[in-house]
Amino acid sequence: MTSINIVRIATRKSPLAMWQAHFVKEKLEQLHPGLQVELVPMVTKGDIILDTPLAKVGGKGLFVKELELALLEKRADIAVHSMKDVPVEFPEGLGLVTICEREDPRDAFVSNHFDSLEALPSGSIVGTSSLRRQCQIRELRPDLIIRDLRGNVGTRLSKLDNGEYDAIILAAAGLKRLGLEARIRTALAPEQSLPAVGQGAVGIECRLEDERTRQLLEKLNHDETAICVLAERAMNMRLEGGCQVPIGSYAIWQNNQIWLRALVGAPDGSQVIRGERLIAPEQAKQAGISLAEELLDKGAREILSVVYQGNPPA
Repeated sequence: MTSINIVRIATRKSPLAMWQAHFVKEKLEQLHPGLQVELVPMVTKGDIILDTPLAKVGGKGLFVKELELALLEKRADIAVHSMKDVPVEFPEGLGLVTICEREDPRDAFVSNHFDSLEALPSGSIVGTSSLRRQCQIRELRPDLIIRDLRGNVGTRLSKLDNGEYDAIILAAAGLKRLGLEARIRTALAPEQSLPAVGQGAVGIECRLEDERTRQLLEKLNHDETAICVLAERAMNMRLEGGCQVPIGSYAIWQNNQIWLRALVGAPDGSQVIRGERLIAPEQAKQAGISLAEELLDKGAREILSVVYQGNPPA
């Protein structure tokens, strides 16, 4: 048992994950003077298996399973996640209780020689393992060559700097949090590259029965971000969006309404199906579900069935 004045945070050891954990630690200590917050860093399978696309080895859940086990075994009290890595379902007894205010949700175009996606010469090599990014880039620029790119942010930038790629696509939020905003040549507008579900947001998971910890976390929750991410995740759940699928979803708070956009694309960019909703905040979850059903009726079902034949939802 831990002291009532101690909270232990399970986190991955990557620089970005550690930034997120320290961010939550500092917020908790500011809100609750006298509270001692300890980090419990750990290496996940997603950090180890770097030579295979995520979809082939179990998906983004590989980044959270070890953290969840630490919660279940009471080796940690909370786990801090990048929301775009969090599966739609949780182990029994665990749940997402807090979503912090969102950083920049956009994708970032990073290159040492070119200012934008449009400026890349035909045949240029672009690095990203995300099927969501691949399908949108291929729709915009079918003349580019897209190659997989795994590893943490520093590893990916090193591969770019070594000349393996002409450009790479990364999450703008991660670069900003690591003090690497200067590497961003262009932030891609959502119309060019619709973000991933939850992109830019940090979520906190804990044991649902742990009322003490839940109360400590309450003030970290950012209601507008949480409602937007709820809509995005509801859409993804209805689509059975697994670990690595060509699905984008992005909601923003606009004049006391939620503007929810979503897409499903064939990985080769040959077909991208889009939809949107403008809804009241209390309709966020249902709107996500109905938008997913609209996409399925417009052809997303066929696209996803082909994707899932090779990569079952995880």
